[in-house]
Amino acid sequence: MAQLDSEQQGRSSSAQRVERPVGLLSSLRVELSILILISTVLAFLMAWFLTHLHMNGWSALPLTIIVTLIFTYSFARGLTTPLTEMRNAAVSMAEGDYSVRVDTYASNRDEIQELAHAFNEMADELEHADQLRRDMVANVSHELRTPVAALQAMVENMADGVVEPSQSNMENILAQTQRLSDLIAFLLDMSRVEAGAASLHVETFNLAEFIDDTVAPLKIADAGHGHTIELHVPDDIMLEGDKDRLRQLFTNIIANALKHSADNTGILVEARQDDENDEIVANIINYGSEIPAEVRNQIFRRFVKGKSGPGTESGGTGLGLSIARWAAGLHGGTVQVVDDYRGVNFEIRLPRHFVLEEDNPED
Repeated sequence: MAQLDSEQQGRSSSAQRVERPVGLLSSLRVELSILILISTVLAFLMAWFLTHLHMNGWSALPLTIIVTLIFTYSFARGLTTPLTEMRNAAVSMAEGDYSVRVDTYASNRDEIQELAHAFNEMADELEHADQLRRDMVANVSHELRTPVAALQAMVENMADGVVEPSQSNMENILAQTQRLSDLIAFLLDMSRVEAGAASLHVETFNLAEFIDDTVAPLKIADAGHGHTIELHVPDDIMLEGDKDRLRQLFTNIIANALKHSADNTGILVEARQDDENDEIVANIINYGSEIPAEVRNQIFRRFVKGKSGPGTESGGTGLGLSIARWAAGLHGGTVQVVDDYRGVNFEIRLPRHFVLEEDNPED
């Protein structure tokens, strides 16, 4: 690895020592044409000069060719310097080093510089994707290890006769298996996100009834925390969309609000029609501490977990909000945290009428 680093540094330093004498024009073809023209004129002038020095043609010809080649090589080397850097960077990236970048020259505007900028953007994306992959492996390993270790410990204790297979212990085992099941379901959803595959069954439905059906199982799962869920959803709001995907959206946002609310407090779910933008706007508000503006986008990233509120469970996969934003995006909608004096407000905006992308005249 040390040898590889030294080779990379050598390649980088050698590339940096070569300044491009061309690149001021916006077209590589023009630069090459000018180079050929200058080389031709130089060869003619050399031949004319040597002839006037009374040098015979057989002696002047090799000297003219050598001088012209040296001049052409110097300019050509300047042209190919970024290509050499990109080749070396590509070799390093193939070996797993995504931190390498090629030099760009602010004064140059030709196609090679455009290629260099595009190469660096590609390297940024690959480095980010590699970091996401590493984070995902680490987080998934941690999330799987915790319930598996708990299950193993409880089953071993029962097998050794340390604890009895009581109803309470069985409920603990069931809770851990449910956590594993939820994590696997989340990972399957995220695989669909990555693949861009999501079949949608679009239908028109009543939003108030849909919210009631969505909240019912959450109330059962939240039993024991004393939370109240207050619904302010008009009965006449109709929405078009895939109910399963939208249920993921609302379930994850409401469950997140419950998880970050102190015991014996409540959350508010309200909805309204935005006739000006032809949208349905839903707000899920919990009365906990505010989320700083600088981290409001980060909480929608995969495996990012916020601090749980007092008296709530701290477990979770860190995928719920990411999947919620994905589900909203499938419908051309958005979900974000907005300012609200009452507490943390997750605002969901969905088009009232669902439009497939291929039917969009702008596409």
